[in-house]
Amino acid sequence: MTFRAVIFDLGGVVFPSPFAAFDAYERANGLPDRFIRTVVAASADDGAWARLERSDTSFDEFCKELEAECAAAGGIVDASALMTEIGKGFAPRPEMVNAIQAIQKQYLLVAALTNNWVNGPSRETFDRFGPMISFDLVVESAVEGLRKPDPRIYELTCARLGVSPTECVFLDDLGVNLKPARAMGMRTIKVVDVGQALDELATVLGFALGEE
Repeated sequence: MTFRAVIFDLGGVVFPSPFAAFDAYERANGLPDRFIRTVVAASADDGAWARLERSDTSFDEFCKELEAECAAAGGIVDASALMTEIGKGFAPRPEMVNAIQAIQKQYLLVAALTNNWVNGPSRETFDRFGPMISFDLVVESAVEGLRKPDPRIYELTCARLGVSPTECVFLDDLGVNLKPARAMGMRTIKVVDVGQALDELATVLGFALGEE
């Protein structure tokens, strides 16, 4: 198989996952382990988190909605404080930066496909580190009004790249986001351990991704 494009999720792949901030907030505030991500997952596509990532709600309204969802699940969360924590220490992973640069040296297209929100940490950090990680295309849920795992945002990404799904490798840290991409014909890699994921990507692409 000859691939023409590699598509990266941002948070949890190129950048740290917001789940780490969830975990830290839970520990600091006496909440059960995985409480926040469970609330977010339970609210699914109609919940506060999904609505924020599609720009269907303002940040202030999101905070009220998320706090209400958490309260209904039995926990008290200061949503504004939580989101501030997500933005702390948000910088690209060096191994991913090296991999992106190595891929581009082989003349493959490199895209970012991210669920984010207006003025969120991934957007701000991407702006700051843009010269270091110069993607050929960035597709953001907050701009498109669509979010993973909606198949339409994968179709949109492929159309803008000018490639078919079968010509793409897609990396994400969430299985739910990989499933529709795989169903469309993309080669998918789940990022749990960064080193293992990049080893798998190098095998799929057929060239090294480390520093020269």
